[in-house]
Amino acid sequence: MMQRPGIIQRLVRFLAESPAAVAAFVATLGALVAPAVGLAADTGFTSAVAYRDVPVVGSRNLVWVIAQLHLLLAGFVLGVPIFAWLCEVVGWKTGEKRYDKLAKEFTKLLSSAYSTTALFGGILLFILIGAYPKLMAYLSDIFFPSFMVYCALFLLETATLYMYWYGWDAMSEGGSKVFHLFLGFMLNFFAFFIMIIPNSWATFQASPVVIAEGSDLARAWAATWNPTWWPVNIHRLIANVVLGGYICGAYAGIRYLSARTPEEREHYDWMGYVGNFIGVFGLLPLPFAGYWLMREIYQYNQQMGITLMGGFLSWLFILQAMLIGVLFLGSNYYFWMGIAHRIPGSEAQYKKPILTMLVILLLCLGVWMTPHSLVASLAEAQKMGGTHHPLLGVFGVMSAKMTVSNLMVLVTFMSFLMYWQAGKQATVGWARVAKAIMNALLVIAGLAVIALGVYGYFVPAIIRINYFSTSQVGIVLFVLVTFTLLTSAILKSAKTTTEMVWGRMPPRAGYALVLNAVMVILLMTLMGYARSSSRVHWHVYGVMRDSSQYAFSPALGYAAVLMAANTFMFCMIVAFIFWVATMGDKAKPAHGGKEKSGDGHGALPAMAGGSQTLDKQI
Repeated sequence: MMQRPGIIQRLVRFLAESPAAVAAFVATLGALVAPAVGLAADTGFTSAVAYRDVPVVGSRNLVWVIAQLHLLLAGFVLGVPIFAWLCEVVGWKTGEKRYDKLAKEFTKLLSSAYSTTALFGGILLFILIGAYPKLMAYLSDIFFPSFMVYCALFLLETATLYMYWYGWDAMSEGGSKVFHLFLGFMLNFFAFFIMIIPNSWATFQASPVVIAEGSDLARAWAATWNPTWWPVNIHRLIANVVLGGYICGAYAGIRYLSARTPEEREHYDWMGYVGNFIGVFGLLPLPFAGYWLMREIYQYNQQMGITLMGGFLSWLFILQAMLIGVLFLGSNYYFWMGIAHRIPGSEAQYKKPILTMLVILLLCLGVWMTPHSLVASLAEAQKMGGTHHPLLGVFGVMSAKMTVSNLMVLVTFMSFLMYWQAGKQATVGWARVAKAIMNALLVIAGLAVIALGVYGYFVPAIIRINYFSTSQVGIVLFVLVTFTLLTSAILKSAKTTTEMVWGRMPPRAGYALVLNAVMVILLMTLMGYARSSSRVHWHVYGVMRDSSQYAFSPALGYAAVLMAANTFMFCMIVAFIFWVATMGDKAKPAHGGKEKSGDGHGALPAMAGGSQTLDKQI
């Protein structure tokens, strides 16, 4: 008994010296406690209450906020390691140190966010256990084996992340570097399974598959492999890459705006380009993954699909169209600014194609955000002959929206190809033939997508959903893959006519990167609300009814307030993470010498709408 205080003191000292260990301890302890709730049912114990409320805030609102912040942080933490590791691999293969530096800077953001993510996960788990004991007992009884696997994976990922980050400099050469790359691969391997296991718990609530007999492992596996599990896994994996890419782009944009030396501006300009490229790379297939998810929801339960797409939640998809449209415009605008400012002499050459693509994007966005049913007074409805506008109502159905979304993906991809080819001249003899084939394929693909969209008005919905829409996706994916391979082959031996100049982008480029990140965050909070509200008054759809005072779907206005609040709080958390990640850089100028400034390349970037002359007076 006399030795016990010494053990406790050593434990407290260890936890105090490692904040990340505290977060990991809380999350792991919570995951271990949760199954005990389910085991209580086997011992004859039942909870005295099914629900507990939180004064003033409300238990559902508190869970809503904490769960959304945890999911956003988790998306960032799980998305960043993917392209950080890929950048490190590229740097190792090519010998270019800038890629390794970029990967390390991405991982620095990851190390700052990891403990915060785990902390929010632990808080969420304890709130769920306290506020919804009956639901958690039910889920724990089914998913007990996966809880144990999740705990083990969490510990493995934590240890791998620590070795990966703190061993970066020590494992920078030779065989040690190969081992470090292996650690990065294992970090992503563990992160993938840490993502898909909790996805099974959430998707089970929307599309449950329950068996009453069998072993604990068989019951858990049946519940895990539910109809929407893999669609959500793919959708969230891509969305995490998009979120991580755009947030890293926003970080680079902020650092670019505050840079004081030409070297810093060049580095963060390049980092912003990489972040935007990663975000666009994930954004292109994301609508297809979302469509697959909605298709599986319709096949599992048509009423749930109607609630989402045809009920009161259908207006969310108008808001979704606006957010995605702004995201597409922001990403393309950043590419176009790169052509104008990084590649001298290219602005005049690409001015007309850029204007054409802008017009197409705006027209497609107008169709995408057109509602099928208009909010109209009785007199207005009588003049229109119903709630559907005689002209605009045609654009409010899914056949039109799938068509324009595919066209927007094609236009965005062409913006990237245009940026990729700017300042380069092909030297291979078959380049002209290949470009002619690509132009013909682009025209044919665009016409085919439009033709399938128009024909979709004249066939039953099942044919349009199962055949026409999937054919549109297949055509666009074929164009993306084929054009990427052909362009890569053409430019492999191309002659560079104009060197790309980094660090010359105007300040509005940094603002565009920040705007893209905010749009992605709003979009994820919006769709999180949509997926949860599709269950209406069920905790587990069709199995466990919600009998609490919150057994209703929140109104859209009320939900919008919480979504905006979640976005603001997440941005503040990310800003804090950025600040923590850059604290170590502030002392470098004192040791590295005098900062460089002055006219020309070393000048501060002009304020938006301002001038270099005015900037010098600030």
